[in-house]
Amino acid sequence: MALGLDTVGRKLLWSVALPGLLAALVGVGYFWREAQLAARDATHDEAMDLAEFIGATFRLPTPEGQPPHSAVAELLRSDTGLLRSTAELNILSPDGRIRWSVRPEEVGTRHPEAERLTAPGPQWARSDVHGTEVLRSLGEKACEGCHADARDKRVGMLHLRVAEPVVHRELIQALGAALVAVLVVGAMLIVATGTSLHFFLTRPLYRLTAAMRRAEEGDLLVRADVRGTDEISQLGSAFNAMLARLTSMKAEEIDTHRDLQVTKWKLSLKEELEERIAELALLFDVARSVNSTIELSELLSRITQLVPERLHIPDFSIMLVNADGLLEVKSTFPANPELEGMTFQLGEGAGGRAAQMQRVVYVPDITDPSSVFARRGLLTGHDSGAILCIPMVHMDSVLGVLNFRRPEVASFAPEELELLTAVADQAATAVKNAMLHAEAVKLTMTDPLTGVPNRRHLFNRLEIEVARAQRFGTSVSVLMVDIDHFKKLNDAAGHRAGDETLRQVCDVLRARVRKVDTLARYGGEEFMMVLSNVSKDDAFEVAEKLRRAVVEAPQLAAPTQPGGHITVSIGVASLPTDSTSQDLLVDCADAALYASKRAGRNRVTAYEPGMELHPGRERGLSRPNDPSAPNIAKA
Repeated sequence: MALGLDTVGRKLLWSVALPGLLAALVGVGYFWREAQLAARDATHDEAMDLAEFIGATFRLPTPEGQPPHSAVAELLRSDTGLLRSTAELNILSPDGRIRWSVRPEEVGTRHPEAERLTAPGPQWARSDVHGTEVLRSLGEKACEGCHADARDKRVGMLHLRVAEPVVHRELIQALGAALVAVLVVGAMLIVATGTSLHFFLTRPLYRLTAAMRRAEEGDLLVRADVRGTDEISQLGSAFNAMLARLTSMKAEEIDTHRDLQVTKWKLSLKEELEERIAELALLFDVARSVNSTIELSELLSRITQLVPERLHIPDFSIMLVNADGLLEVKSTFPANPELEGMTFQLGEGAGGRAAQMQRVVYVPDITDPSSVFARRGLLTGHDSGAILCIPMVHMDSVLGVLNFRRPEVASFAPEELELLTAVADQAATAVKNAMLHAEAVKLTMTDPLTGVPNRRHLFNRLEIEVARAQRFGTSVSVLMVDIDHFKKLNDAAGHRAGDETLRQVCDVLRARVRKVDTLARYGGEEFMMVLSNVSKDDAFEVAEKLRRAVVEAPQLAAPTQPGGHITVSIGVASLPTDSTSQDLLVDCADAALYASKRAGRNRVTAYEPGMELHPGRERGLSRPNDPSAPNIAKA
């Protein structure tokens, strides 16, 4: 059996056996000690009595005819029980020679320890575990009868050594045997107690501990082995009951956990469904908003307002591909005039790369020195964050890019890409429809031959300018321009040459008017110019410059024409100088134009009252020529 204290049985064994063994050993040792002390005292007393007895024998009178102290010699030769226990008994002379002894063969010899025994000093008696040694002086007053100088010095020494009594040795042996017996019996008791504790305490506790350990590891179906009705069995029964309760609780926990997992799954599905519904609602709102208008500017404005608000995007911008093939910033949120109108090459920056590759480009940190924002100085000291650029693609054609920016670095999650891409697709469809609408409107309001506004757009514009002039009290002037001898050019060079001449004259006129002015094809070979906030005199100067520009244009040289060059005649009228209404203003300009024709052509004529009443001029504003026709020369 191991000597460790790692089990309850061993602890109990040592707690019981060790104190008992120690008590037995202490008892045996105590009695052994007491026996030794008693034996030593008895030996000491016996030695002292024997020494006194022998000393008294020296004082006995010597019978006549006997040698001195014959009684002493007779005593030492006797086999009395008193002398049997003596190990050594010698009467020494002052010089250390043995005079009398229980061993006759030593008489007359010098004692081996003569110097120690005859050394000056008092008499003494010494006792130890082996016996008692007595040294006693002989002489003094009792010996003066035989020794005259006995009073002054010692006449002899009595040396006596009494050995340990036999009884004492037997007692020591008995006590030693008792000690061995105690040890043997103690060992047997320890073995018996240990075996009993092993089978009745340690082993059941070990089985119970093993069951507890398995339960600790998660095996709640294990049960302790219950045998009997003792405390350990009761503990095992209580443990089994606790495990049964824990098993029931664990089953309930598993059911609850499963229910929680199902509920969590349902909640996650609900949250995902709500997110999808929110995304679909957003897409629906975007689609409804962007499809409710076909005006490109209004469409871009709605997208710029709706997307940042619903998607919580603090910075947003829209870039469209312009006529030069560059990405131009059309709208920003919040409004930033410094960015609006800025252009980027395809492949330049994140937006340029997105348009070039037709893929989403994500820049987690726009403060990176390699970003186009940093390189072009578009960032302030407080600008930071991430930008996401999604191209608007329609039928494999890039229309522009939507830029989403947040102030936090790497703030766009991957799951946001699907929604933002869908928004970009919706915006691309709406932008394409708006572009198609703008192109259709432009076609309906633009002369297809010359590229300038047609008569419909002209009168719409003229109506706006007249209303503005009447409201603010300003002037608006009208120039009616007609190409001289245009029918002759058509007859001589053909209608293709006439069409080219119309385009070239239009280019010369368009290059010399302001952006706020309107140049339109009025009909056939006639053009009309609306000059906003220009007086009649200034309008006359402008007309004269235009006439000279046509005459001086080298590309308008025409050998078939009189003078070998294309010329124009211009009529000038102004509101409110010549008229107070739109219709009358146009009629006045037309009357001035016919006055230039009558005056020989290639000239500018300002309207004068009465010009509209000339008998050779057609009345009213209706013209016989359709402005949509390539060129139909008037007779």
